[in-house]
Amino acid sequence: MQFRSSPIPPLLSSLTRFMEPNYRRCVSCRKLESKQAFWRIVRVYPARQVQLDQGMGRSAYLCPQASCLTAAQKKNRLGRSLRALVPEQLYETLWQRLAAMPAVQQEQKVEGKP
Repeated sequence: MQFRSSPIPPLLSSLTRFMEPNYRRCVSCRKLESKQAFWRIVRVYPARQVQLDQGMGRSAYLCPQASCLTAAQKKNRLGRSLRALVPEQLYETLWQRLAAMPAVQQEQKVEGKP
């Protein structure tokens, strides 16, 4: 019987170095990007309340752009994706976050530049 000196098989360790980041899709514009580029809205389990950025449960991701936020609010895209009612206060918080973002960063996001 042979024992390996490393606890991780060599093939697995080489794959972990080249793994790509986690990608998510915006519920509004359907753009695919790394999850750090989005706002995360969570329906917390088992409380079924909707909150921003933290918690375990069903998640939806939204681009930090006015067009995506408008469409998501108007067409209830967050509510359908989370299968829950999204409080109006959460949308107000997102609009405040958008207003607090630097104008240069907002323009780059709209143009699709990193």
